[in-house]
Amino acid sequence: MGKLQEFEITFTNSKVVYNPGESISGTVRIKTSHSLQFKAIKVNCVGSCGISSKLNDASWMLEEKYLSSTLSVADKGILSAGEHSFPFQFLIPASVPTSFEGPFGKILYKIRAFIDTPRFSKDYKTQRPFYLLNVLNLNELPDIEQPSCAVTTKKFTYLLVKTGTLMLKACSDLRGYTPGQIIKLSTEIHNKSGKDTGYVMASLIQRVSYKTKRPVFDLRPIAEVEGAGVKGGKHAEWREQIIVPPLPQSGLTGCSLIDIEYFIQVSLKSPEAVVTLPIYIGNIAVNLTPSIPHPIAHGAPMPAMSSLSPASVVPSAPPVEDNLEGELGAGGVDSEEIPTKSHSQQDPSGMPLSVSPGAFGHASGPVPPQSQQNIQSSDGSAPVFCLSTGATIPFFTDGNSTPVPTSCPLILPPEYSTWEYPHEPPPTYEESCSSNNSSFNSSMR
Repeated sequence: MGKLQEFEITFTNSKVVYNPGESISGTVRIKTSHSLQFKAIKVNCVGSCGISSKLNDASWMLEEKYLSSTLSVADKGILSAGEHSFPFQFLIPASVPTSFEGPFGKILYKIRAFIDTPRFSKDYKTQRPFYLLNVLNLNELPDIEQPSCAVTTKKFTYLLVKTGTLMLKACSDLRGYTPGQIIKLSTEIHNKSGKDTGYVMASLIQRVSYKTKRPVFDLRPIAEVEGAGVKGGKHAEWREQIIVPPLPQSGLTGCSLIDIEYFIQVSLKSPEAVVTLPIYIGNIAVNLTPSIPHPIAHGAPMPAMSSLSPASVVPSAPPVEDNLEGELGAGGVDSEEIPTKSHSQQDPSGMPLSVSPGAFGHASGPVPPQSQQNIQSSDGSAPVFCLSTGATIPFFTDGNSTPVPTSCPLILPPEYSTWEYPHEPPPTYEESCSSNNSSFNSSMR
């Protein structure tokens, strides 16, 4: 580095995660072994998004800028040998999107510092990234506290001449979750045939859309649970849970080039049947505190809970479903519980990983320092989870040290480098709720 022994950027209180509308401040530290002549010392705050149709391509096809501000902290002069500090401060705009890093695009923010030297002398530069979390409040989304449900039927042939009918129905307890929460999934399978079905699989899937000239859709399973099949002539139920790891929020508000969607896919093998449950991932959890009930006159009937009925949110034709359930259940079909065969969120011994809810931080923003130091459970058995920045790079801190990427396998993002593209995109939320595109109606054609 020649005359320059040290040239670095530090943030006030070692903070690296910010919210839109906040100020970011810090210091540029310079240490020289000899005097150094300069024309200017500048600090630049930048934020932008870039996307490409090529995997891990550094040259973007499309870009958009969110902020770019430059501050001159020192004009023409000479730095004497020794240490020097130059403070800086920038205001982050209120409409910038959350940080994100994917295989076909990134939303990046960084502070850069430059030392412009006289002609024929070497210029110096350094940079340091910071991360933005544009909070998504799930309570602002309509019907978010309702279950997400879907149903499909399948008529199939087996043993050459025999026919059977199968119904697959799945529901999640909510339509929106935050990292650390548990998705409660219930599945019903009616098998009116003499043939046993294959295994049932439930997957939490992330779809990232990169809006290039020819859009790229990147799909990847975040968590998977596999259950056993259903014997012929049986009505079976399967109840499982999926922990939501730190993930980028749905939508990426403020970004027009990248969109993120999540859904739960429940599929049955042999005969093939699939249902899709759209869900949202946010930063502020759904408020399930019941409102104060209105007084009911003595003897008056209780109001119907129609708004909580799965039929009100199932994109299908209820009369057909009711007839099918009646047909399948009229013959006294036995009911049984489907055992779970494997779960991607279990440790190698097969035991579920214990999760401390506090490990994922407060829903309204980054974890305060006092809670970061106590993210492990009191018995020491729970893995150390990280502070989710809302980006695909999770971080945790130990005391006042600089945040570093966590090595916990449960909450690391999927491995992007091994994923191929393009993929056929699953239905959007609007498409899945449309009677013309629902899996139920498609299977009945």
